[in-house]
Amino acid sequence: MSGSNQIERKVTWGGYVALAFAVVFFSGLMQSSEWYGVFDFTTLNGSFGKVAHGVQETAEGVEAVTTSFRGKGGSGARDGFIFALTLIPTVMFALGVINVLEHYGALDAARKLLSPLLRPLMGIPGSSGLALIASLQSTDAGAAMTRQLKDEGRLTKRETDVFTMFQFTAGAAIVNFFSSGAVLFTLTLADGSLAVSSSIGLAVAVMFFFKFVGANLFRVYLNITEGKEDKNEEQGLQQETAK
Repeated sequence: MSGSNQIERKVTWGGYVALAFAVVFFSGLMQSSEWYGVFDFTTLNGSFGKVAHGVQETAEGVEAVTTSFRGKGGSGARDGFIFALTLIPTVMFALGVINVLEHYGALDAARKLLSPLLRPLMGIPGSSGLALIASLQSTDAGAAMTRQLKDEGRLTKRETDVFTMFQFTAGAAIVNFFSSGAVLFTLTLADGSLAVSSSIGLAVAVMFFFKFVGANLFRVYLNITEGKEDKNEEQGLQQETAK
């Protein structure tokens, strides 16, 4: 469906409820092994199990030798193909959830609430807000949702390029930072003092700041390399979509 053919639906309270659920679901706030983990995208997405391919004798007896779904020692195009297969469940699950949320008006609510914020910051519509939130936890989900928005005409080519740069900078920032980078803030010196003097909050703020900087630098690049004519065409499409 092209942007010019979209019919703007009235945003109801159900759309705001769906949007709130989507923010919680894709943000990682509920990521846990506790019961409330069922409201988190990554938790429900799960992981592949281990594949046993032999046994070995240990001091404690005989135990199975396992490896991951992708195996061990792969290389080249074949290993890349197996890696791509591991992305399919994440992408399918993310798109399925988004289609359900879209049915209940979550994207319309996001467009109305977030456009006044995202337009000045990056020049993208508020309907991309859910993809933005999802990209902070999963690069695969963020990319799939962005592609869907582009195919539905909710994002122009220029907006897609800028939004992609935002996601590319520090991809899956929240998950990657708190799963690996945050450990640096626990390191101590010989005298017991912290080796890193800054706070975790400051580090997260810096990452977010430069994600927006990267997106806007790319906007400047597009303004220089693409003529005013292309820009005016996309602005016309945005105005036509908003009618």
